Amino acid sequence: MTAPAPACPPAIVLIDNHPATAPAVDHPRVDRRLSGCPRRETWTAFEAPQGDLSAGVWTCEPGHWRIVFPPHKDEYFFVLEGRLRLHDAARGTATEVQAGQGAVIPGGFEGSFEVIETVRKHFVVVERPLPAAA
Repeated sequence: MTAPAPACPPAIVLIDNHPATAPAVDHPRVDRRLSGCPRRETWTAFEAPQGDLSAGVWTCEPGHWRIVFPPHKDEYFFVLEGRLRLHDAARGTATEVQAGQGAVIPGGFEGSFEVIETVRKHFVVVERPLPAAA
């Protein structure tokens, strides 16, 4: 009896700043828009098989919309081009992030996302499992 061949380990995924494939295109939901109707483009370069992590490139035109992150979802991003501002509703503060800087939007964050100058960023989103109901 022959032993099964070992599974090939996952390969490194390169996240190119300007992917050659077509992006997924969307706009902020109408009920969340504060100004503009910016075009957002997403190139997802990696999705973990278990569905808890994704990474890629995202671009967006200037605009402003409300965001609410579920408690189990975090996003790290690094701005390659442009400038944005995250408005924290709970604290009444705003954090500006520009090219060459990264930031984390933690789970449970509520506020708004304002693109001041067209943004291109790398992103990594982590979604932890929801706790089992008791």
